Amino acid sequence: MEQIDETDLKILQILQKDAKKTTKEIAQELNLTASPIYERIRKLEKRGIIKKYVALLDQSKLNIPVTAICLVSQRYHNEGFIEKFEEQIKNLKEVQECYHMAGKVDFFLKINIKSLPAYHEFVRTKLSKIANIGVLESYFVLKEITATTEYPL
Repeated sequence: MEQIDETDLKILQILQKDAKKTTKEIAQELNLTASPIYERIRKLEKRGIIKKYVALLDQSKLNIPVTAICLVSQRYHNEGFIEKFEEQIKNLKEVQECYHMAGKVDFFLKINIKSLPAYHEFVRTKLSKIANIGVLESYFVLKEITATTEYPL
């Protein structure tokens, strides 16, 4: 596998901060020409290191101010139940992130929603319909202290 060099890391750092920067702007920042920067970005995309470009939105301005952390423990832990849970969770648009965990809980869900009553309705009509949930614990974010999508490169 091809190595990532210092220039690639600098490009990735720049794009993590602002994915709308043009190839020319990145080249100027790194004191290089645009053509090799373009080629490097294309290779990083082709290799899957850059997966996609997205816009980060302000959830409070979109009327989805409630963030809930939901910890799910399953009753049974065989592969079929786990795979079925994972497939069903992918179809719930309210679930922004889902992680299969090692430890006391099986899954960690981050859910963004309009209100506590809306969360109650989500749990009652969608989440609780998924088979094999043994324990479901909900926690609500009072204040976001720090959040980033940037990896420390």
